[in-house]
Amino acid sequence: MHSANTAVDGEDVRRAVALAIDALRDADPQGWEAKAGTLEWTCWETLEHLADDLFTYAARFGLGEPPMSTLLPFRTSSDRSGGPANVIFVDRAAGPEGLMTILEACGGLLASVLRTTPSTTVAYHVFGPSDPEGFAAMGVVETLVHTHDVAQGLNLEWSPPRELCERVLKTLFPHVAIDFDVWAVLLWATGRTTLPDRPRLTEWRWYGTQGA
Repeated sequence: MHSANTAVDGEDVRRAVALAIDALRDADPQGWEAKAGTLEWTCWETLEHLADDLFTYAARFGLGEPPMSTLLPFRTSSDRSGGPANVIFVDRAAGPEGLMTILEACGGLLASVLRTTPSTTVAYHVFGPSDPEGFAAMGVVETLVHTHDVAQGLNLEWSPPRELCERVLKTLFPHVAIDFDVWAVLLWATGRTTLPDRPRLTEWRWYGTQGA
């Protein structure tokens, strides 16, 4: 269990999503089909994937006894070969504003579910079972780094709060030394950049198992 000043919770998810939406809201509406940073997905697909992550994280804790060994049996699909396999898709006719509405809704769902879930509850994740704090940190990391991807594709600036980056690094990446700017370290830990004497990672993971 982390101390009160380092713990990550659902309100951090809500805050990260709100900051992401503020950063992306004024993007060129015609730019959403550009590739998102170094990903093979478009900016639209990447934000849709983020909403899907937040929704499926929330769904785990909607159960009285969350699954410990498998994902929930949603039917997933992709809009195109190579695109993300999602449960959540956004009506294209709603445009970027609709996309961000769904992102906000999914972030709000996760924040609300985590607030009412006992801290001892544990649910499945491919990187190992985790408690609500771990999933809150996962939701924040997904939001921060995928907003980075999308902002790159849309030629926008994105620089999240350093204290939030530091808290999720300490929660999910205890094996990573924070000896540079914490946002740069988080990007390195998630395979998105290099650091002095640290080549870009081709494989990476986090550790959210503190409640397991």
